[in-house]
Amino acid sequence: MDAPVVISVEGAGIRFRRNRRSRRSFKDLLSGRQRRTRPGEFWALRDVTFSVHAGESIGVVGRNGQGKSTLLKLVAEVILPDEGRVGVHGGVAPLIEITGGFVDDLTVRDNVYLTAGLHGMSRAEIDERFDEIIDFAEIADFVDTPYKHLSSGMKVRIAFAVISRLEEPIILVDEVLAVGDKAFREKCYRRIEELLAGGRTLFFVSHNERDLRRFCQRGLYLDKGTLVLDAPINEVLDRYTADYGS
Repeated sequence: MDAPVVISVEGAGIRFRRNRRSRRSFKDLLSGRQRRTRPGEFWALRDVTFSVHAGESIGVVGRNGQGKSTLLKLVAEVILPDEGRVGVHGGVAPLIEITGGFVDDLTVRDNVYLTAGLHGMSRAEIDERFDEIIDFAEIADFVDTPYKHLSSGMKVRIAFAVISRLEEPIILVDEVLAVGDKAFREKCYRRIEELLAGGRTLFFVSHNERDLRRFCQRGLYLDKGTLVLDAPINEVLDRYTADYGS
């Protein structure tokens, strides 16, 4: 492809402990030294290599516990690999654990300014887009309500409305709309299609075959923490279905 590479993953691996994350020491990070796996540790991802070009739509498939969300967090730079490297060239709009950064005791209004500001929006930009965000979320009557009093569906609405208004070129999505009602979920999906039409890059984790076929051109199939197939999305889904059923 002529488009530049925006995500580069080379031999990446991430190791966890069964009860808590096995972290590399600062000395290990500086030296590049890899530790041997200790008792109770396991590799959530191992030797994963692929690249994503600007404007591509990538769907990540696999059973639960096979490393999909861990890979998304590596790309989001929420966690660091224990081996290999992950390079992300451009800003990221992370629709993963979507409500995690919101503060319960702050109002919806304050949370919009806080979250958008933490993702790089200026105060003037937030002022300009505030009404648009609230209108999209359909919660105009709750703008000055403490966030903790919102329903789980309303929390997802406002979080998606904020994150999807960021100007970042890469969108990461991890089934965050599962708790939303059908009508709002479709509204969010149309918003994702608008972003894709504008040239954004999509990295999408889902168990929903219909959504994967709708949004994605290419698929990555993870099994037991390894990348077993990188191919057009229809081929990946057919292989996954053949391996594990619908």
